[in-house]
Amino acid sequence: MYKTLIYEKKDNIGILTINRPDKLNAISNELTSELSKLLDDIEKDEGLRVLIITGKGDKAFVAGADIKELVDRDARQGRKVSQERQEIFSHIENLQIPVIAAVNGYALGGGLELALACSIRICSDKAQFGAPEVKLGIIPGDGGTQRLPRLIGLGRAMELILTGDFIDAQEAFRIGLVNKVFPLEELMEKVMELAQKIASRPPLAVRYAKEAVNRSQEGDTASGFALESYLHALSCTTEDKKEGVSAFLEKRKGKFKGK
Repeated sequence: MYKTLIYEKKDNIGILTINRPDKLNAISNELTSELSKLLDDIEKDEGLRVLIITGKGDKAFVAGADIKELVDRDARQGRKVSQERQEIFSHIENLQIPVIAAVNGYALGGGLELALACSIRICSDKAQFGAPEVKLGIIPGDGGTQRLPRLIGLGRAMELILTGDFIDAQEAFRIGLVNKVFPLEELMEKVMELAQKIASRPPLAVRYAKEAVNRSQEGDTASGFALESYLHALSCTTEDKKEGVSAFLEKRKGKFKGK
């Protein structure tokens, strides 16, 4: 169905693989178009609890944009492509379910920006991260200048973006860019374990928690507190809340329905 993507489901967990290994999984216009369509379908899948995004092969998660398409990009095309990809990555960021980036190799340029749009980032010890756009005479255009400072701080983000330098997995972990680092051969197993743990939690509580945390990066603290309070109140009305409390008191495992 898709030329540049592979999508499969394992129980209630979706696995989306960027499938252009011969191009180090670089982002092309065709890929973004297919990704937009797939995300629409994922949004409609009410049985899905977690989405994992990774890259095909062992060299790259996504090694930036397809440079051949960049050659003829003028101001009009640059604005169009940037807006389209910002919207797609924002769709990933705001999916109702958590999204885990399993960063197997290079996450550069648009690949870094894709990882930043995910809820959690787990990487292999072979991974490298960077925003090398400045070396090409351009700047990040898929959300990187906004999401990176919020995640790792203004100074560190400024240095990465202005130098275009790469950092390795351990440095990415040290500065908080990724949550955990595993040997490449263990990466998907460990990511799946995390996905299964999250998927076992009450779905509505996970959804509301994700929304509250995402919104914490916007606006003022008072507005964030208000949203948190309303979402907490909403969670108190669910069947899952009743089941969760009962299961705790009865010392048994909860059976959650997402209602």
